[in-house]
Amino acid sequence: MSGMRLGEERNSIALIWQRARRLGLAAICAALCASLVASFANAVGGEEVDTALIVAIDVSNSVDEQRYKLQMEGIAQALEDPGVIQAIVGGAKRGILFSLVTWSDQPTVGLPWTHIASEADAKAAARKVRGLKRRGGEFTCMSRMMRVVSDKIVPQIPAKAAKVVLDISGDGQDNCNSSEPVQKVRDELVSYGVTVNGLPILDAEGPEMVTPGAPSTQSYLPTHQNVNPLERWFTENVKGGPGSFVLPANGYADFGRAIRQKFVLEVSDRGSRARRDFAAQWPLFFTP
Repeated sequence: MSGMRLGEERNSIALIWQRARRLGLAAICAALCASLVASFANAVGGEEVDTALIVAIDVSNSVDEQRYKLQMEGIAQALEDPGVIQAIVGGAKRGILFSLVTWSDQPTVGLPWTHIASEADAKAAARKVRGLKRRGGEFTCMSRMMRVVSDKIVPQIPAKAAKVVLDISGDGQDNCNSSEPVQKVRDELVSYGVTVNGLPILDAEGPEMVTPGAPSTQSYLPTHQNVNPLERWFTENVKGGPGSFVLPANGYADFGRAIRQKFVLEVSDRGSRARRDFAAQWPLFFTP
């Protein structure tokens, strides 16, 4: 199949998805797009992956250059981590699809769908993440980002995925006064079979890590008695779908630790067992 033909297949999925949503035909849209995605995957050789993972990173006004670097380096190091790589290649399909989105006023696809099925693939993706230049903005437009993910990124998944995960991190609530509330778009994504997980970046006491790449010594897990307001907001408004969860970072210095742990929880069979253990210990932050 030529490159032009592949592009036509992808564009048709996105177009049908958008038109059906505008007409209020969400259920029909979900079923039709799922069929088209499956047909497209077969057309490119029937490739299958364990997880299609979209990582969405906040780059709004509160995220300066240093905080941006901490996030990008944290993601890159997570992709290079032996435990994460083992989780990726140890699944039934021995690979995942990975995409990275940065968002503030408008979302930007920093890394389009990338197949990771080996240590070399993971390290190549990490190098691309490190090379991404910051495109910031003023507001925290989470609902707008989720709408783009729903309309344009999920419909273009280029292979059959056993599960689709949207991993959202941020240090604040949606403040865009969007026409669509976060919960509405979250529920739409869940109706299409997407699991939405949250990584709230909480205020941390003391100085932040200065040098990207240095391992964090902090360890943070929520307690039922003392729940941070942002953590609770993510739990009530962002998290959605079977097996979804919220795993916070205790400041930007702790982001690398949190994203590594989340990647293992989100991909492959090992992640499924880890999620069950996590749910048993922290049921408030986990959806069965």
